[in-house]
Amino acid sequence: MALNQEKVQDLESQEPPSLTDREKKKSISGSIASDTPAGRRLSRIDRTVDDADNDSSIGVGAQIEMEKDNAIKYRTCSWQKTSALLFSEYICLAIMSFPYSYSVLGLVPGLILTVVVAGLVLYTSLITWEFCLRHPEVRDVCDIGQMLYWNQKWAWYFTAVMFILNNTFIQGFHCLVGAKYLNTISNHGICTIGFSAIMAIISWICSLPRTFSALARLATVSAFFTFVSVLLATIFAGVEGKNGTCYEGANGLVCSPTLGEPTILAIPTAGTSFVAGMNAFMNISYTFIGQITLPSFIAEMKNPKDFGKALWVVTIAEVILFSLVGAVIYAYTGTQYNTAPAFGSLGNEVYKKVSFSFMIPTLIFLGVLYASVSARFVFFNIFQGTKHMGNHTVVGWASWAGILGITWVFAFIIAEVIPFFSDLLSLMSSLFDSFFGFIFWGTAYLRMRRADHGPAFWRVRGIRGILGAAVNVTLILIGIFFLGGGTYASVQSIIDGYETTGFGGPFTCDSNGI
Repeated sequence: MALNQEKVQDLESQEPPSLTDREKKKSISGSIASDTPAGRRLSRIDRTVDDADNDSSIGVGAQIEMEKDNAIKYRTCSWQKTSALLFSEYICLAIMSFPYSYSVLGLVPGLILTVVVAGLVLYTSLITWEFCLRHPEVRDVCDIGQMLYWNQKWAWYFTAVMFILNNTFIQGFHCLVGAKYLNTISNHGICTIGFSAIMAIISWICSLPRTFSALARLATVSAFFTFVSVLLATIFAGVEGKNGTCYEGANGLVCSPTLGEPTILAIPTAGTSFVAGMNAFMNISYTFIGQITLPSFIAEMKNPKDFGKALWVVTIAEVILFSLVGAVIYAYTGTQYNTAPAFGSLGNEVYKKVSFSFMIPTLIFLGVLYASVSARFVFFNIFQGTKHMGNHTVVGWASWAGILGITWVFAFIIAEVIPFFSDLLSLMSSLFDSFFGFIFWGTAYLRMRRADHGPAFWRVRGIRGILGAAVNVTLILIGIFFLGGGTYASVQSIIDGYETTGFGGPFTCDSNGI
């Protein structure tokens, strides 16, 4: 699957081809094989990286030259800025659900699954990268969805619906957790609905920058403060030790009479239900799976061939951080006292509030990032080829702000209708990550190899072909399992939660603080 390194080096040394005025115009509105519903042309899938770089109408160099006179330039991200965007996407609040997942799955299976899921996501992300190098005209995952399924417009619409819903759910999730933080720090100072509205308004304002290059600065701040937050929570859990959930009495350690001393499980306890285990697995998977944004990031890179650097750096860092934070906090808080997010597992109120407070930037920024990806998708498809896309116009900025505002209104509604944390993560993983995490990229690999080597590519390429085909068919099956079993487990868990009054009601003023 990996790109031929000599081929990539040769391509990097080539000068970007120049464009005639006619070619520039065609590159905006012309058509080679198929159009998106918005009129933007997509090429056939049977293109190699050489073909993409040599096509003077759609190559990266052509796109950069096309917008050189624009006030707003999009292909401006370096790999370092893209790394910041990836760090802000992956190094996020969801890390603090790992101790909960380990408490359900057991520490050993939990750590193994962490490494396995990270490896699968890295592999599929490399496939995504290769596909985008072959097709630099791709702007988002919706274009890829259409190209994968024989340039059918229904595939574009189907992918677009999942794309917008996924991103809006994540925005709503951050409204929810923002309200959770404000309730925690203020001891329920005002109605929870008010806190969610405050988060939505602040996030809308922060979403207004139009390029990923501009957002990368905020992403760096977000990732740094998230790292500090989880590091503090881990240190505080170690400082408290078992005294975080118990206390020293006259005759030794005194724990809750009903829960007892914290229990650490190496393997799942007997009787762990499928629903509980699947939800814990989904929490881990959701934190790693983020391929839905990768085509959008790559589409704004100055040199997409550098994307691999950002991908490897982030993957290595997240495996180390997720495993250490999850294992250490779980080791000190145990199964009985664990909460999601794990800040609630800290017994000391000051420790809890201080560590949670450093999470504020990411509570805002990650929702901002997904709002920007959604708004970019809608905005580009409305204003493709017009002056409003690359220049500062009243219509352009008003439309951009309006699109963002609509996404945040829907996000606020979602936050109030589904006021719970762990099961929301699992539901999102089941419905959307099945396609954007596995099915799409297994299909992409098979389509690319068929284009390169013919219908019998798995036989022509020998053992590499057989293994590659087997692995990617397995990826598609994993995605189907996510969609079926994962959705069932998530929905059943939500039903159980409401039956046991474990959740607050929709549009409630009750505190959701930890």
